[in-house]
Amino acid sequence: MLFDPITLRSLTIPNRVWMAPMCQYSAATDGPETGVPHDWHLSHLGARAVGGAGLILTEATAVSPEGRISRADLGLWNERQELAFARITRFLGQHGTVPGIQLAHAGRKASTDRPWRGGRPVSVADGGWQPIGPSPVPFAEGYQVPKELTREEIRRVVDAFAQAARRALRAGFQVVEVHGAHGYLIGEFLSPHSNRRTDDYGGPFENRVRLALEVVEAVRAVWPEELPVFFRVSATDWLTENPEDEREGWTADETVLLAKELLSRGVDLLDTSTGGNAPGVRIPTGPGYQVPFAARVRAETGMPVGAVGLITEPHQAEEIVASGQADAVLLGRELLRDPHWPHRAARELETSAPWPDQYRHAV
Repeated sequence: MLFDPITLRSLTIPNRVWMAPMCQYSAATDGPETGVPHDWHLSHLGARAVGGAGLILTEATAVSPEGRISRADLGLWNERQELAFARITRFLGQHGTVPGIQLAHAGRKASTDRPWRGGRPVSVADGGWQPIGPSPVPFAEGYQVPKELTREEIRRVVDAFAQAARRALRAGFQVVEVHGAHGYLIGEFLSPHSNRRTDDYGGPFENRVRLALEVVEAVRAVWPEELPVFFRVSATDWLTENPEDEREGWTADETVLLAKELLSRGVDLLDTSTGGNAPGVRIPTGPGYQVPFAARVRAETGMPVGAVGLITEPHQAEEIVASGQADAVLLGRELLRDPHWPHRAARELETSAPWPDQYRHAV
């Protein structure tokens, strides 16, 4: 089943092996090329299309300059960025892959350095910028205190997601994913660990999910009815999963409730990850350790889900899909190590996957 097509709305994705969004921190950092994808991104994403991935989701792409994690993040807030993405989507489509984009805002985790340079927060004095968030609560020690968003500023964030979705469509993307995971802005609003507001964007569940639902509604309103919208969630902050941790966080139960709300608003698939919003948590990692969260959402809501997290072996991935735990698997680091993982998986599972004509002599 890993190589069976799947249809969401009117879009058919040729298989269930998808590339998860992975930041490359390789865009230009200054001038008119800021946030623009270039040859690295074409080569990086194109190699996985040639390698047989059915859907490729670009890395977290900021909807505004202050929404970047680092100065080297991709963005989609101007025409130059839009035109550069169009070159990439054309190439992916030519090789049978569905191009998708993850739209994001880093919130209180913005303005940091590249990971291989330490990933430390960068102050305004050192060329960074003022992060924003639901509450003036920094992510961790040494991070800047985020500016608490006003209601008007929240409306501008929602509009920025909608405008970026419009640009993504013109650039040729066929799937748009709203990034609500890993402790970035939307996820910060979801969790009581980071959201201390007392207005109608904070407090009870229905208030904390308000921003996520408003963004989804704004994106769905400008995205074609025949094309799918995804939402990425961290199914747990891993705070309530650890009995010794007294901090309050987002829970798996709330993820199921959110999934129902997203489904009713036109979201077609929940890309189910975990963590990222609270430092110092104990996460019991292991092969497929996040799959049960996806499986629970699918079982309790009927919503299509994608599973992620240490999925590395073809038979493991096949079992996840064939057993109904998820509708697709999204590979991250395994696809960095092996761009042709889908072709290897097809061979090990004794099925076939299309190769580019230029590579047929190797099949």
